[in-house]
Amino acid sequence: MATGEEDDTDRVRRPSSKKTARKTVKKTSSTRAESRESGTERAARRVSAPRAMRYASEQLEQLLGRVPESVSAVQPTEDGWQADVEVLELERVPGTTSVMATYRVRLDEEGELVAYERTRRYTRGQIDRR
Repeated sequence: MATGEEDDTDRVRRPSSKKTARKTVKKTSSTRAESRESGTERAARRVSAPRAMRYASEQLEQLLGRVPESVSAVQPTEDGWQADVEVLELERVPGTTSVMATYRVRLDEEGELVAYERTRRYTRGQIDRR
């Protein structure tokens, strides 16, 4: 082979393998886009209730800087989860006079916190009257 000439076999093989790889990538990305729209994919991405409880507690702790004591409620919503998390806001002696708070936390389907709000403050020894 003379200097400056290319081997035809390499030139022929490269484009064909690149085209195949590109087609595969395009096919994969379009399949993902189609499956995102389907309810099956959304249901598969939704975290479980125990995991949603854990995520709500962990992410609220990061925001507030206080360790949550418990998750008193969790329920699925159309776009994720909603949880009520109990947090010690002010520790007092005796412990029954400590100030507690309930925070309502909203998570998306994958367990990421999207909103929270304090819904109630009460003393630890307080009993709800309903």
